[in-house]
Amino acid sequence: MRPITYSRATDTATAIAAVSADPTSDFLAGGTTEIDLLRQNVLHPRRLVDINDLPLTRIEATPEGGLRIGSLARMSEVAAAPTVRERFPVICQALELGASAQLRHMASMGGNLLQRVRCSYYRDAESPCNKREPGTGCSAIEGFNRGHAILGTSEHCIATHPSDVAVALMSLDARVHTLGPGGERTYAFDDFFLLPGDSPHREHPMEHGELITDIEVPATPVARHSLYLKVRDRESYEFALASVAAAVSVVDGTVADVRVALGGVATKPWRARRVEDFLIGAAAVRDNFALAARAELAEARPTPMNAFKVELAQRTVVRALETLTADGSGSPE
Repeated sequence: MRPITYSRATDTATAIAAVSADPTSDFLAGGTTEIDLLRQNVLHPRRLVDINDLPLTRIEATPEGGLRIGSLARMSEVAAAPTVRERFPVICQALELGASAQLRHMASMGGNLLQRVRCSYYRDAESPCNKREPGTGCSAIEGFNRGHAILGTSEHCIATHPSDVAVALMSLDARVHTLGPGGERTYAFDDFFLLPGDSPHREHPMEHGELITDIEVPATPVARHSLYLKVRDRESYEFALASVAAAVSVVDGTVADVRVALGGVATKPWRARRVEDFLIGAAAVRDNFALAARAELAEARPTPMNAFKVELAQRTVVRALETLTADGSGSPE
């Protein structure tokens, strides 16, 4: 048995000071991932600071038409919020497809963004893994990697990012607000998730003791006509083999605005900017959707086991865009 000290913070400053002062400490929110990794001997904190009493649970519309979500808001609460369902359906769909109802009632939004990869070698605690023990190697590269990434990989890691809602938030240019020893910071969503490169153990730019306080989604009119499409081995309680968060506006048959992000195929929530660049100003037709998807996946680096994901991701992009433009308007009925 490894002894673990537990304390419960009543204000944000106290929580940050407690974790910052001890490099072996960590925040504890919903615990739906962290407790599993403790039991599996993957994480080894000596102190947990419970932050569930902190006032970080708001879900509110901004005056500009955007959205602000406290980091401790539960996934189920965000998915059920009328403002989210009306203005950002892609977010509530991604949340509802992301886990079982029991987990959604417990898991926090901030914790969801910070959840660790589902790579079995990372969670094995015995297999070499550069995320868990830098420099030991990546067992997945020559191992069983059917579910692993084909975009954003490196010779040191090919694990996929597991979050669904992070993909939706990536498509909407969300921002992450934090508070830590160095004060307040704001990260663009694309900058908040780091590619593995030579340091796969660093998944985020935050320093130790830095706490997510809010997730901000800017006003995005096109998001009212959006969806999250998730392809997986079974219908429920499964991680994506490929997923697409998409929003489209079509005017006179031409794509006026489009937002696309991919999940299940990359080492971070993947903004499909090649798809977007190709489609802006193009006719909203299947052939163009397919060409755009092919351009996005052109630099995929699959293994023999997950090569099927290249075509699967392309087809998922096309299906999502066709679904959104099926009535020819690209706008809600």
